[in-house]
Order: sequence, then C-alpha cells, then structure tokens
Amino acid sequence: MISSRALIAGVGSALVTGPLGCFVVWRRMAYFGDTMAHSALLGVALSIILSLNMTLGVFAVAAFVAGALIILQRQATLSTDALLGILSHSTLAVGLVLVGFLTTVRIDLMGFLFGDILAVSTQDIAIIYGRGIAISAILILGWRPLLASTVSPELAEAEGLRPEISRLVLMILMASVIAIAMKLVGVLLITSLLIIPAATARRLSATPEQMAVVSALLGAVAVIGGLFGSKHGIRLRALRLW
Repeated sequence: MISSRALIAGVGSALVTGPLGCFVVWRRMAYFGDTMAHSALLGVALSIILSLNMTLGVFAVAAFVAGALIILQRQATLSTDALLGILSHSTLAVGLVLVGFLTTVRIDLMGFLFGDILAVSTQDIAIIYGRGIAISAILILGWRPLLASTVSPELAEAEGLRPEISRLVLMILMASVIAIAMKLVGVLLITSLLIIPAATARRLSATPEQMAVVSALLGAVAVIGGLFGSKHGIRLRALRLW
C-alpha cells in the first residue's frame, strides 16, 4: 500500500516546483538550479554541525550561493557557466567531506542524495504545504515583474520593474523550494522536478500562465505515477523471488 503521506507530500511539492520550474526553463537556469541543489548537502552538514534546523540550514546555504554568484558575476572575471561549475562542485565536495567527518552521527547519505519520500512525516507535510503556499503567493503577486524581466530585462527596467530585484526574488524562491523538497527527491534529483515538467509543458501550452498550470499538473501526475509504479515494481519483484 502506498503511503498517503508520501502521496500528499509529493503532489504538494510538484504543485510548487512546476510554476517555478517554468522560470528556470525560460531563463535557461537549469545549471543554476543544479548548483543550488548541490549546495543543499553542504547545508545539511552545517546544520548537523551547528545543531540548526535542517531546512533552515539548507535554505541559508542555497541563498548564500545565489548571492555569491551575483557578486562574482558583477566582477566579470569568469563566464557564468564557469562560475556555476565552480560553485556547484565545490559546495558538493565540501558537503561530502564534512559528512565524512561526522563519524559520531549516523547519516543516511543515500537518503540525502536521492531522497526518501516514504519517510515523510506529518510535520514535513505541514512544512511543505505551508511554505509552498507562501512561495506560490509570492509567485502570483510578483508574476508580472518576474515574467517581464524574463522576457526582456531592458524593457522591464524601462518600465521601472527592477529586473535585478526580480532575479534575486527568483533565486530566493528556488532556495526555498530546494530546502523543502530535498527530503523527498534528494540533492541530485531536485533539478529534474523543476525542469522536466516545465520543459514538457512548454510543448503543450499557448501562454505562460497555461504553461505554469500544466507544469504543476504534469509534476503531480509524475509523482503519482512514480509512486504507483514503484509499488507494482516491488510487487512483481516479490512474485519473481517467490
């Protein structure tokens, strides 16, 4: 039997990541999303070392990486893809090293890397939906400036919409999503939840708003299909062993 908590948490995460993933696809920020996701493991390690709330630690590190990228881009010493590569692999490597030194704490590294949706608790669901509603509200309220700065930063600036602020808001929202979805899909698979539904929805939608809705629905269908597929796969494996 599929855990109802896993189903509820998975669908909730997909409904939030779908619309946000549209901006990732439109802005061609897939590698940036990957970089922030990889930094989550460093956030986990620091949270354990400093005895902090893990969600808060992951968010703080992801937000720090986003800020570091903005500062480094302004210096124009390296290209954006080179900076992303450095930040992505550096944070992942440092996170793995710190986790390796935590010998006194039992850590499920595979769970952090690939997630464990079946281990979701009622408290996790409350966090996912509470913060998910907040993220969705910010997206809805800031939809026009976010979309305008995505289509043309120059025109958005001419209209007084301040595209740099929109970009910063988008980065913070991505850090928030990564922090709440890490336990479900893991550090290495968070980006897929952002990109794949949005990229698929792009072929099926006529307007940006329609794409956001379709992306959310496709993500939810993917989660449900994955859980039921896993259930039947385990059942078939058990029958073969028997």
